[in-house]
Amino acid sequence: MKLNEIIQKQGTSPDKLINILMEYQKTKNTKELTREDLKIVAQELGVTEALVYQVATFYTLLSTKNRGVHIIQVCEDIPCYVNGSVNVVAELENKLKIKMGETTYDNMFTLEHTSCLGCCNMAPAMRVDGKLIGNLTPEKISEIIDEYRGEKK
Repeated sequence: MKLNEIIQKQGTSPDKLINILMEYQKTKNTKELTREDLKIVAQELGVTEALVYQVATFYTLLSTKNRGVHIIQVCEDIPCYVNGSVNVVAELENKLKIKMGETTYDNMFTLEHTSCLGCCNMAPAMRVDGKLIGNLTPEKISEIIDEYRGEKK
């Protein structure tokens, strides 16, 4: 779906900004919102480009950078940290052969930190493509990554 079609469907009220950006980002293989995309949204909604950019860079579900097919976001807040998120991140980096903030060579995975996911009872936790996965251990990481690798989208 094209950006203009999404704006037409959602409407041009500024309160639709996040919905428009999220819906459009899902249609892009790179999951990246470009400066041109943000400029079009700003013009259509009658808001400043600065506002649209602030929103696009504030929320971890949105991105102005190229991302992989699967986006892995690991919670970095205190409950996850004290329950071993550092070990989970180390195993993810080892398994994917990338560092936090990078995308794999095959463009399958992007690894990111995120703020609290709201599931402290399942710490440490991460979100993969919007799906929450908790009670993580380094041992579970290999199984999870293998599952997503087999799910080539």
